[in-house]
Amino acid sequence: MPTLMELSATLRKHAKHQQLTQDALRKAAGLSKQTLTNVLRGDTDFKVTTLLAVADQLDLDVVLIPKAATRAFANELAPGKPLIKTRVQAALDQVHERIQNMSKDR
Repeated sequence: MPTLMELSATLRKHAKHQQLTQDALRKAAGLSKQTLTNVLRGDTDFKVTTLLAVADQLDLDVVLIPKAATRAFANELAPGKPLIKTRVQAALDQVHERIQNMSKDR
């Protein structure tokens, strides 16, 4: 089960992705400045209706699913190695390859 901090982090991530300011999100969700600050900080308990209002404005659904179902997807949801290399990783791989080739040539 996610913690309050994890829920808040997810909400912040989606707000940032949608380029929503806290003020715009607060007004759209009908919340006070302090309430939204508490929700996004994740260190103060908040009402379910507040979570629903914020999630709705971020185009998110709050869904309860059986723990057995989440365990079935645990491996797929766990952070893993990226499928596509970043430019930095590709450059580092080239450097390592050149170093290995230089070592073989000696």
